[in-house]
Amino acid sequence: MYNNITGFILAGGKSERMGTNKSLLRIGGITFIERTVNLMKDLFQEVVIITNQPEEYSFLKLPMEEDIHKNTGPLAGIHSALVHTITDKNFIISCDMPLMTAEVIRYLIEYPTDKLITIARADNFIQQLCGVYHKSLIPNIEKIIGKNNTGVDERNPRQNKRGCSMLELVKSVDSKVIDIEKEYRNYRPGTFYNMNRPEEYSFIKEMLS
Repeated sequence: MYNNITGFILAGGKSERMGTNKSLLRIGGITFIERTVNLMKDLFQEVVIITNQPEEYSFLKLPMEEDIHKNTGPLAGIHSALVHTITDKNFIISCDMPLMTAEVIRYLIEYPTDKLITIARADNFIQQLCGVYHKSLIPNIEKIIGKNNTGVDERNPRQNKRGCSMLELVKSVDSKVIDIEKEYRNYRPGTFYNMNRPEEYSFIKEMLS
């Protein structure tokens, strides 16, 4: 178990494509966020949830923090995690990756690098919402958020939220993007599967049943 790395779960999405809070959908008698919590608690001594709806997750009995910058997307969740953490290294994961494994998380954490971000490229995408983030990234994130909040159109907050790009952060700092399909011999395609739509929920239920 890691006691020098804090585990954070991002549960701040609005689940617009799902039509309901996807983290509270159930499979096998438990919610998806409970699956993620159980996974993280087996790995990290300290697990914290980042959410703007703390009342919905009080049943988990875990510490929670809200976004400091609202309507800014997942980058705000990472920012809040790094502001509130007491550890330099932090593992951050979105709540909607039900196929993630402890082995892949350990691989990312223990990959030999001193970069400020360690994430994977898998299934044709850079997987920014599952990886290691250093606390020293706070000023970099605040710079991106501040830049994108300058002259925002209050009539279109949805567009503003998308303006704060996770990929912009990855490209602007010293990052390690691991080609995990090539480098990790035990990688299983789909491990980073991200559940956003009802049909994807049906697919996951069938797969895990």
